[in-house]
Amino acid sequence: MSPDSMSWSGSWQMWALLSAVFAALTAIFAKVGVEDINPDLATFIRTIIVLASFAVVLFATGQFSAPGHISTRTWTFLVLSGLATGASWLCYFRALKLGPATLVAPIDKLSVVLVALFAFLFLGERPSATGWLGIVLIAAGAVLLAVKK
Repeated sequence: MSPDSMSWSGSWQMWALLSAVFAALTAIFAKVGVEDINPDLATFIRTIIVLASFAVVLFATGQFSAPGHISTRTWTFLVLSGLATGASWLCYFRALKLGPATLVAPIDKLSVVLVALFAFLFLGERPSATGWLGIVLIAAGAVLLAVKK
């Protein structure tokens, strides 16, 4: 049973909103959690928790099984994605250690703008004119929030 076919899966919009909520909580919890610890060690501890959590989810939903054939292309991009995630987490925790969450988070959210640009350049995705306006507004908002006066 794939996650998309589960009755509780809902819409992509619901999952995206939940992602935003948990990302916001991540910033707050991490800011407090990284106060008295090396940010790289904090990232390592967080990663162990994430791995354990996913193992529980996979076992609980019966999805922890042999995946069958996985192509080299799939492996390559999953490895690259994992490396990018790890680098992002290391940088994010270091930024939270050094700066206030209210300034770190908006800059981190420039990833939304970068995703749009990368998707345009590498995946051929074409946002509408209003989509591009939204992307520009996100960039402007992130910069306005992050600029210290």
